[in-house]
Amino acid sequence: MAGDLEGYVWGTRGKRVEVPIVNERERQTYYGALDLLSKRVLIDAYDAVITTNSLAYLKFLQAQFPQQRLLLLWDGASYHRAHEIRDFLAEVNDGLVEAQWPIHCIQFAPNDPTQNPIEDVWLQAKNSLRRLAGLKPSFKGIKYLFEQFLRLETFDFPKMHMYSPFLQIT
Repeated sequence: MAGDLEGYVWGTRGKRVEVPIVNERERQTYYGALDLLSKRVLIDAYDAVITTNSLAYLKFLQAQFPQQRLLLLWDGASYHRAHEIRDFLAEVNDGLVEAQWPIHCIQFAPNDPTQNPIEDVWLQAKNSLRRLAGLKPSFKGIKYLFEQFLRLETFDFPKMHMYSPFLQIT
């Protein structure tokens, strides 16, 4: 950013030269969950990381596994702890004993991304993009490559095995 506001250009002496600075960035936000059984990632694209999109992603996961109970291990982000999320979980799990809840959420320790396997998934996807980015320089192409990598790849790294005991829960 330094130097963006001032600098030197060639122009007619005494005449102001205006240089437009465009600082627009295209961006895409993804929510993702790593299925420890299939070792695949389920992603869904959103415009921002906010509570309403977190809620939509929970519903997306339910639709992917309609007759299964979900155990989500996630970080303590504010949009995971929001009132709307708690209300949704209370509604979905209403009247059931904890062992029968359709969606059960367990929080990682606060501020510890080393516990979160999805961080390793994002890193692998980004590294893959760095190797392939020259093939499709457009933002649309980069998004396509990112999504394809995540949809086609299976993941197996040490951090995932920390949660193997959860696979025994029926």
